Amino acid sequence: MLNTKTKHATGVAIAALLVGGLTACGSDDEPGSSSTTGGATLTEIKVWDPYPQYDDSSDWAAYVKACAPEGTTITRTSAATSDLLNDLTSAVKEGNAPDVVMLDNPAVPDAAASGLLASADEVGIDTSGFDENLAGPGTVDGTTYGVPIGANTLGLYYNADILADAGVDPASITSWDTLTDALAKVTAAGHKGITFSGIAGEEGVFQFLPWFWGAGASLEDPGSAQAVEAGQLLSGWVGEGYAPKSSLTDNQSASWDLFLTGEYAFAENGSWFAKAASELTDFEAVAMPLPGKDGGAAPAPTGGEFVLAPMQKDDAEAHYANATKVIDCLVGSENQVKTADALGYFAANASLRSEQVASDPIWEPWATSIESAEGRTTDLGPDYTATSAALSTALQGALNAAGDTAQVQSAFEAIGG
Repeated sequence: MLNTKTKHATGVAIAALLVGGLTACGSDDEPGSSSTTGGATLTEIKVWDPYPQYDDSSDWAAYVKACAPEGTTITRTSAATSDLLNDLTSAVKEGNAPDVVMLDNPAVPDAAASGLLASADEVGIDTSGFDENLAGPGTVDGTTYGVPIGANTLGLYYNADILADAGVDPASITSWDTLTDALAKVTAAGHKGITFSGIAGEEGVFQFLPWFWGAGASLEDPGSAQAVEAGQLLSGWVGEGYAPKSSLTDNQSASWDLFLTGEYAFAENGSWFAKAASELTDFEAVAMPLPGKDGGAAPAPTGGEFVLAPMQKDDAEAHYANATKVIDCLVGSENQVKTADALGYFAANASLRSEQVASDPIWEPWATSIESAEGRTTDLGPDYTATSAALSTALQGALNAAGDTAQVQSAFEAIGG
């Protein structure tokens, strides 16, 4: 999902990646094969990504630039996720679109519906081998536009030291009731409860969806009784003091920082923090799936970006040829795991991900969650944007209600069916 959130977890991964041979990311095409159309050689390839936390001197920037085919150079530009779609809209309209863009997966249907993207077939992007649930957001109205650069999802981290002190067996946490009981026990023992991000906008909705789906709610009916139940759960945690009031404004990095203080028993957060969690020395942090309302693992949303080729007005064939080579370098079978590791993501191919999980035990608790994760836009396509905005408003109202049942119900019923 959202990409400022990766900044705490990925520096070590990218540095390790470079040791493993960064320059191997170049194209396998013959030397001198830079693309031409009508005799014009296109030697500059523009790549846009939503990772402004990595400046031009970063290891990530070097990794991307090493994907330049023979005879070309890559110019990389980064912008915040919230700005990238607007920037792309202007660039396509003005005829100076990048060759490759990486968009947060919920933005793909909007970009496709707005005519900003060339189809994978037109460009020649290889879309084979990606898991259906992870690749789903790249297909809109039967047309596939791009492929995931990797994937991430959400889970429940716990501070094993606090749970032991409070006499809570993590294996007992299998439902909303058992999690809430655990929160009561850890706070009674003098600790703090749980951190999560309820910030206004897509980031807060991303973190709300496991509870929303875990209650049996559907994005096609975001004001349902099940949605109200999910809102009441989190609102009640704030009201009881199990979750901080700052949950209303905390983004995922801020809520993770609270967990890192060692004062909180639990944190809802992403797989991109798994590496950082494994390296903590002050306490033992362990990950488990988020529980559904009545048991089992809650469906979690897929996060991560898609690699796409924007529409081109001039020299389209040459732009698309260059885009294909760069995209293959980033997510082809030879480099997909390296790219995913660099971002703290999972590979979006089941067999490659199995190798990734087997190579590092920190990923093992996440394997089930990523395989059962759901695309946010799969059911609604471009209509997801409006539904997400309405859910965000309802969630803010619920959290502000701090457990007031009538206010929570009113917040969600305002969405309508």
